[in-house]
Amino acid sequence: MQVSDLRVVGVEFEAPVGARAKDVEVAAVARRRRFGAEYKRRILAEADRAGPGEIGLILRREGLYSSHLSNWRRGRSGMAKRKKSEKSGNRSAEEKRQAKEIAKLKLKLAKAEAMLDLQKKAAAIWDLAAEKSETDS
Repeated sequence: MQVSDLRVVGVEFEAPVGARAKDVEVAAVARRRRFGAEYKRRILAEADRAGPGEIGLILRREGLYSSHLSNWRRGRSGMAKRKKSEKSGNRSAEEKRQAKEIAKLKLKLAKAEAMLDLQKKAAAIWDLAAEKSETDS
């Protein structure tokens, strides 16, 4: 393919003359790749055996990034032992129920404290009014 095979349209280039739709390597819809445990173990074992400079070859061959290896190694070494249920997004039904009940009780407590404050203020006003009436008489 030469530059003369491309035609400028706005800012983008069209496909070379004679190119077919089958030649396109990009998927129509992007999907997150998922790697199984066995695949991760195999790649990590291969990377551990690799000599200097060979890890890059493995990563290119498999279409991986070095961050994949870092994350997988961290998981393998036990640094990522937190269970999914321990993460904030995955609470059990019982925990959700308890959190809802706690929120309800906190609201009830706030209302009770407000009522007590109102009663104290009303008592103070009545005491002032009673004292004033006694001094006026």
